[in-house]
Amino acid sequence: MKLKDKDNTAWQKYAAGAISIVCFLIIWQLVVSFTRVGLVMVGPIEVIKSFCSAFVSPIGRNTIQSHIVWSMTRVMIGFFMGSILGIVLGICMGWNKNVESFFRPLFELIRPIPPIAWIPLSIVWFGTGESSKYFIIFLGAFANVTMNAYAGVKAVDEELMGCAKMLGCNNRQVFTKIVLPSCVPQIFAGLQIAIGSSWATVVAAEMVKSSQGVGWIIIKGQDSNSTTQIMVGILAVGIVGFLLAVIMRAIESKLCAWNVRGK
Repeated sequence: MKLKDKDNTAWQKYAAGAISIVCFLIIWQLVVSFTRVGLVMVGPIEVIKSFCSAFVSPIGRNTIQSHIVWSMTRVMIGFFMGSILGIVLGICMGWNKNVESFFRPLFELIRPIPPIAWIPLSIVWFGTGESSKYFIIFLGAFANVTMNAYAGVKAVDEELMGCAKMLGCNNRQVFTKIVLPSCVPQIFAGLQIAIGSSWATVVAAEMVKSSQGVGWIIIKGQDSNSTTQIMVGILAVGIVGFLLAVIMRAIESKLCAWNVRGK
């Protein structure tokens, strides 16, 4: 009975989500059709038709799926670099007070700076090629992962670590058997935020001399004053961002089944 109730609750959530999207699209179409908003904005029907046709008819030199693959490649490279360094630095700051004293002030100085503010310097340092884009996306992931890994280590129960040491565990065993498993849920929370931030940052990254990618679609739509192309790019960003969040939540539910958020 309990399992059936959970299934019903899940279907209710999905149904409510679908209804909210349909209502939004209907309101959008009505506003565009019967108000002056239609002079500066296209309706959802035209956007969806253009989005679907973009899978066959190229925008620029590539179809929409090719643009998405280009952006995803950039995002994954920057995301993985930012995540690996962020996890290592966050755990080290949380575990070692000397590392925390040295790196925490510098991290707190860099953390509030938005990735888009680094675009001019990224061009100076890395040129206008792919490296500058990876750097900007890296910054979009790094701060979130670092902060969550650090908070995860700091949240470990000190009494639990003390008991482990009393039972004969050395520092390495406490770190590997207690600290690391305890901070995994926090790290996954940071990774989920970071993947969304990285995907959002790709639009800014592709402002740096790009000829493909979803960010390029939006920017070129602006240059050609094509609202439809801008909305197609925005729709692609929204759909892929949603799928990335779903995938990260599914991975988290498998690896951290004891502590799944959002249930």
